[in-house]
Amino acid sequence: MPNELFNLRNYAHLGDAVWELFVREYTVFKAGNVKLLHKITTDRVNAGFQKKILELITPDLTEEEIEIARRARNLHIPVARRGIQHDYRMATALETLFGYWFLHDKNRLNFFFEKLKNTEFFT
Repeated sequence: MPNELFNLRNYAHLGDAVWELFVREYTVFKAGNVKLLHKITTDRVNAGFQKKILELITPDLTEEEIEIARRARNLHIPVARRGIQHDYRMATALETLFGYWFLHDKNRLNFFFEKLKNTEFFT
């Protein structure tokens, strides 16, 4: 396990901002209308969408990254309904990976962002 400077929640907090910035950077080149920009962004910055992204990238994760995601997925999430809770747990795992990569391996972060740009989710 990596020598973590932060706990998993801190990585997730940072990763949430990293993900939103990535999505916003993508959207500004897709639309000039503010309402459309907001819709494109909110369609991609939510737990359900982030769960799909985690499922998409999981085959490319290392053992260490899978362990980080697993541990993040098991953090307590303050959401009562089970269906939504599952999505939030998966989104937290993804955000944790993004935060971890942002601080420790920007090449890995960029690898996944480039991969995502070439999927049906971002075309």
